[in-house]
Amino acid sequence: MEELDKVVTFLKDTLSPNAIVFLRGDLAAGKTTLTQAIAKSIGIEGEVTSPTFSLQQCYEGKDGTHLYHYDLYRLEHDEFMQMGLFEEFEKSGWHMLEWGSDELKAFLESVGYNVIIVDITSNENSRTYRIDI
Repeated sequence: MEELDKVVTFLKDTLSPNAIVFLRGDLAAGKTTLTQAIAKSIGIEGEVTSPTFSLQQCYEGKDGTHLYHYDLYRLEHDEFMQMGLFEEFEKSGWHMLEWGSDELKAFLESVGYNVIIVDITSNENSRTYRIDI
């Protein structure tokens, strides 16, 4: 848990108030757990769950900060674009994407967004976080 707190603190200290963060890792690596820790740190009350079936969950912290959580596991890039979900990135706040494709990352960067990658590797009793800013 201490490592997770360090990751959350680093991200809060480093990232702009409007950030797109791709969360990468195997199933059960801790992508949603990291998003839950970030949500808690900005004062979001209530349960933060993986948007597996809804594709996106939106949350608002006590201070008005917004957190958007996406699960794109079964969604191809073309479907994402056709649904207009990329327009959501115009909204102020952090956008946490689980299972974001390289194609989506390349598109977002080509239109001027900075995409941060957090790779999560699950070890026996811990997780390793690699952050690419």
